[in-house]
Amino acid sequence: MSAPPKTELVATPDEAAAIRTAVRAAQGRVVAGPEHVDGLYQLLADPAVSGPIYDLPKPITRDSVAAWVADSEALRQEGRCILSVNLDEAGAVGGYSRITVWPERASGELAGARRGDLQNSGQGARGVAQSIAWMFEHLGLRLIGLTAALDNVRSAKAIDAAGFRRMGEVESTRPDGTIRRSLYWELTRADWELRHRL
Repeated sequence: MSAPPKTELVATPDEAAAIRTAVRAAQGRVVAGPEHVDGLYQLLADPAVSGPIYDLPKPITRDSVAAWVADSEALRQEGRCILSVNLDEAGAVGGYSRITVWPERASGELAGARRGDLQNSGQGARGVAQSIAWMFEHLGLRLIGLTAALDNVRSAKAIDAAGFRRMGEVESTRPDGTIRRSLYWELTRADWELRHRL
């Protein structure tokens, strides 16, 4: 699991419990399971898709992806993570999103990717906005922090377009313990609501 956002919030016990319950339910999401391992492996085996994402298992093998799916499900049962898949018209995995949650801080982060042939269609920015709305509205989070590799222009544009505030750089730790410098953004639920009321 990655690091929580820089800004530290404190959730009430009831708020944290409600967030955990919402994460476990994952209402409206296709939660990744064993039946999606092959599709996720095919998606992530493309270095153009998986290369910029620091928190994926390395190396990408079918076994490492299966373990990642299982670990994500165990964390979902704790109310701390949702790994979901987006299916294309043929029912194949076209992308994924992984929401990491810190219920005691009413905070979370979002990571994800789309298959190469589905990129540059305008759907990525729309998908980010929909995921952010879902995290605030359905999970009850009050703060979302996001990171992107320093050279990941596509993700940076989508994050900026979603209304996140740039807050410099952070060091992101990969599963193998190596460090990557990352751009860092935050968005509060209050700022998101204000932006979407105007």
